[in-house]
Amino acid sequence: MSTADAPSPEVPDVPGASPKILAITAPYYRNVVDAMLEAASSVFSQANASLETVEIAGAFELPQALAIAASAGLAFDGFIALGCVVRGETDHYEFICASAMEGLMRVAVEHRLCLGTGLLTVDTLAQAMARSHETGANKGAEAAVACLKQIALKRRFSS
Repeated sequence: MSTADAPSPEVPDVPGASPKILAITAPYYRNVVDAMLEAASSVFSQANASLETVEIAGAFELPQALAIAASAGLAFDGFIALGCVVRGETDHYEFICASAMEGLMRVAVEHRLCLGTGLLTVDTLAQAMARSHETGANKGAEAAVACLKQIALKRRFSS
């Protein structure tokens, strides 16, 4: 599925108390990440979820920051990780993308976290803009919906 034909994300019902969410952002491409965060914030607002945001250095640090937050003992119901990596002229891109995505999944599974991932891994900045600014295809909104669905699933099986 491409960004152009992606369905608009629908905000799910989350049973129980209003979810508390931590957004971890790596705003190297601030214009892109801020647009994803804005869309995610709108989704969380519609779900009556509270949102706290922290900024970190870059995409490579996303898994580390998630692990730190998960280990801090704070009462977050869910997390979203937002960032962008644009392919350059070296293989640095491959290492950063693979490490960041694998790291996020590993931390989420080990700590049983409800995580929505909005880490764009694109060839061009224009592709990143299309995935962060177009109505209905914003990957920040999609990450927020994924996070909320995971929270609803966790609450269902915790009851």
